[in-house]
Amino acid sequence: MSITETFRLSDLKYLMAYTGPLIAFLGISNGGYWIYSALFYLFVIIPLLELLLTKLGYDTIEEVRENERVHWIFDLMLYLNFLIIMLTLYLSINAVIYTDLSTIEFVGLVLTTGVILSSNGINVAHELCHRENVLEKSFGKVMLIPSLFMHFYLEHNFGHHLNVATKEDPVTAKYNEPLYLYWITTPIKEIISAIKIQKNLLNRTKSSFFSIKNDLLFYIIIQSLYLFLITYFFGYYVLLFVLLSALASILFFESVNYIEHYGLLREKNSSGRYERVRLIHSWNSNHVIGRIVLYELTRHSDHHYKTTKKYQNLVSFEEAPQLPYGYPTSILLAMVPWLWFKIMNPRIPKNMIMQLNN
Repeated sequence: MSITETFRLSDLKYLMAYTGPLIAFLGISNGGYWIYSALFYLFVIIPLLELLLTKLGYDTIEEVRENERVHWIFDLMLYLNFLIIMLTLYLSINAVIYTDLSTIEFVGLVLTTGVILSSNGINVAHELCHRENVLEKSFGKVMLIPSLFMHFYLEHNFGHHLNVATKEDPVTAKYNEPLYLYWITTPIKEIISAIKIQKNLLNRTKSSFFSIKNDLLFYIIIQSLYLFLITYFFGYYVLLFVLLSALASILFFESVNYIEHYGLLREKNSSGRYERVRLIHSWNSNHVIGRIVLYELTRHSDHHYKTTKKYQNLVSFEEAPQLPYGYPTSILLAMVPWLWFKIMNPRIPKNMIMQLNN
């Protein structure tokens, strides 16, 4: 397969994923209310543009088989996000140290840094952590360090993808569960789940807690070292900023998790086992801008259908449930629980609602 077959100029659309960070850099550099520029772009400009643009059409399974493409440029566009994360941290920490930030500027800086760590950090790490190549997986884990979210790899790959759309999955938002409650309970449940998963993995190999096979312990050490170095070189005020930015990045990403799986449940068969994961068990969005800036994360059903499929090959299927709005708009709606429930609850199949009592 030649380069012209595997990569087209139109695929450079994924460079749009850098627009949020670029606006963030300009906002941080200018200070004042400009610090909120990236947030305004991501949660006001993009939603308005998506309301004006039409959705893309559905791809068929046959088209997917013919058009699966692999090219190093697709991967390079992911790897460059590491530099974006490093530059984001450099600029934001520099602003904290050398600028007399007002409270509103500090909050804006935390939220701006958090959203970039989430969209260009955790989201890209999510893509890489599903790769079969060990180096790519490791690179993905490194990108989780600034968000203090390395346990995500264990819980997501060995927990969420196994238990998605069940009551056992901490990530699947329950029917009528407010986003704010989800923010409190889900991160804690994910940590507990990661601990259980790691314990089971160690038991399988009869390894001790202090074994080199204890990945979770390694993650804790690495992230603790990261925080120690931040404190040693920059002080406690910067440490506070780094901790709050990490928390913000996690909550931004959990908001995405919330809208991706809200209210969708798998049925149990006569033997008490859950049905296999199907395309109907994740919400999708074909709104083009959100798709591009999040590296096709919005085509989530296909991701759960085949976890190792690279982002450029993810497609939408007619049977996959569709969000009425793009991801940024959906997150804003979820922040108004009664409005979110009014819009989304009628879209949830009745048989899935009945599963709540089973």
